[in-house]
Amino acid sequence: MTTVNRPDQHTEPVVVTISGCAKEDAHTVFEFLRHSYDCDRGAADRPEYVSPDHPTVWTATFDAASARPPSGPVSLASPVEAEMQGGYWAVDRMTETLTTGFRVERQGTAAGDQEKDVQLRLLSRAA
Repeated sequence: MTTVNRPDQHTEPVVVTISGCAKEDAHTVFEFLRHSYDCDRGAADRPEYVSPDHPTVWTATFDAASARPPSGPVSLASPVEAEMQGGYWAVDRMTETLTTGFRVERQGTAAGDQEKDVQLRLLSRAA
């Protein structure tokens, strides 16, 4: 889904960066978030490797103000390193959404005046 902003529409953008995983796991996380939030990327936009010899980082921006009910737990082949940056409320809301689909380990947080940056490690939830 693509975010279409009107001048009177309130948005809460959160930039999500994913690394340290296979492109299929990155896609799984992005699709999970896309189910719950409007995104700047189209549904057909899938993570791809730029170069197989170098680490790849994938980024998308989601609107935490456009929340829909999250989907259930999903499986990952391996842990995913995710970083979220945005307003306090928006990042907290998206982190809570991620806990409905993944086991979330908080790796670090950097707080600023208006926004924060959270580093997470996402794993499949135990059945």
